[in-house]
Amino acid sequence: MEDILAGKNRLIQRPEVLDPEYIPKSLPHREQKIADLTMIFRDALTMPGKFSIRAVVFGRTGTGKTVTTMTFGKKFEQKAMETRGMRIKYIHVNCHKHRTLFLILNYLIEKMMLPVSSRGLSSQEMFKIIHEYLEKRNMYLILALDEFDYFVNTASQDDVYFLARVYDELNFLEKRIHYIFIARDFSSLAGLDKSIRDHVLMNTVEFEPYTSAQLRDILKDRAEEAFVPGSVLDEAIDFIADVYGADKGGLGNARLAIETLAQAGIIAEKEGSLVVTREHAKLANARLNPYVAQIRDDIQALDLHQILLLKAIINLTKGGKEDFFSMGRVEEEYQRVCQIYNQQPRRHTQVFEYVKKLRHLGILNTRASGKGMRGRTTLISLALPASMELEAAVEDVLNARLSGKV
Repeated sequence: MEDILAGKNRLIQRPEVLDPEYIPKSLPHREQKIADLTMIFRDALTMPGKFSIRAVVFGRTGTGKTVTTMTFGKKFEQKAMETRGMRIKYIHVNCHKHRTLFLILNYLIEKMMLPVSSRGLSSQEMFKIIHEYLEKRNMYLILALDEFDYFVNTASQDDVYFLARVYDELNFLEKRIHYIFIARDFSSLAGLDKSIRDHVLMNTVEFEPYTSAQLRDILKDRAEEAFVPGSVLDEAIDFIADVYGADKGGLGNARLAIETLAQAGIIAEKEGSLVVTREHAKLANARLNPYVAQIRDDIQALDLHQILLLKAIINLTKGGKEDFFSMGRVEEEYQRVCQIYNQQPRRHTQVFEYVKKLRHLGILNTRASGKGMRGRTTLISLALPASMELEAAVEDVLNARLSGKV
């Protein structure tokens, strides 16, 4: 207990940096999205009060929608004051938590510290109070509604209509409230009634899933901020980036990638390791990756030679300190395993197809060889730890295939 409380073997110095709610100083590969939002909202500065600007931000979970929008809001507030002397307030509301129009408006009243009680007030009355407050103080509001697709699917059509077309409903000379609608599923917004859709979908910014190279940059930034300097090996970051990179068949989810890095650090600390290794990252992935349970099920569906190939790669992984193996070494071990089980090995073209299949299922990682190797070849690695559990599962399926039970 004393060692733990004293912080011995502590690798993670700033755990808050690895928290999903943390807003970093820089946002790698999302600078253009901030520029896109700035372009959309620039008329809020050049022609204040003339328009109520609306933008839709959409993309999968973990693509940086929330953190980018919040960063934009903070910077836009500052620029408005510095360049125009304008008071613009950005407020971020989670519609999953504040799931009705009344709760959204009540949250605004609380955040703006208005000296009124919302009890007994209608949504229209609450909105008027908020707008009058902005008018008296010559302020403007950018209201970001996160998980707006949830609100669309649960709120009444009247509430959605009111939010989208409030200035058609209420007669104000100046339009002081602008909107950012944040959604995971664009189709839920595209399916809105036309009278609402045309007002909501005026400007859109799509957030694409992160590639492995982009995730590598994000993870390196977080590792430098959160961990003891030099304690996270590149091999750990590379593994996580390759598992989750959209271009490698992953989800492109930075949130899950960062959570995996945090879990790898915790595992390394518990072991008393001075560094976070690829193996720690593999163990973390096995615990957190939502596809791991599916991967275990997928192993049950592999045919005989796919499972023989997987056994060969497990053998190589357990047999040494290397993580990636050339296609040639994998084929040699595969042929050796086939000989043990009296099976005729498949040709190179077919084995390569097996590798692609296992990569698609998330069981393997692959990458092209780099400097230091003669010629170009595919390097292959297990995406999961070569654990006794995995080995036993492979043995069970292999025995079933050989016995003809499956």
